[in-house]
Amino acid sequence: MRLLIGVLTTFILLMVSGFWINHWLLDSSLHLVGQAEAVSRQVEAGDWSEALAEAEMLERKWEQEAKWWPVFLEHQEMDNIEFALTRCQEYVSSQDHALAMGQLAEIRLMIEHIPSKEEVNLINIF
Repeated sequence: MRLLIGVLTTFILLMVSGFWINHWLLDSSLHLVGQAEAVSRQVEAGDWSEALAEAEMLERKWEQEAKWWPVFLEHQEMDNIEFALTRCQEYVSSQDHALAMGQLAEIRLMIEHIPSKEEVNLINIF
């Protein structure tokens, strides 16, 4: 009986921590996507100095929000996002509208994909 209680308690703790981590990743990714959209708005408006400032803020926010992500995520995904952020900042600083918008769309897609990939559900468990 004690074994069953121990196993059940462990299972419940794992599920609760999984849901908490997923909520945290979702909240964090929403902040980052919102900042990426702010950069997009400035690029669309043609305000390159403000777009560059927003891109730098996006990179700082990435460093703040995602500092604990490597504990839960694959490092390859993190590296891909960091490379994309660097390319985006260069495209914005060189005032290349098309490449900046394309890179921002890629950044948003990669960040939005993370919570759904790490979500605790039967499909991801099995």
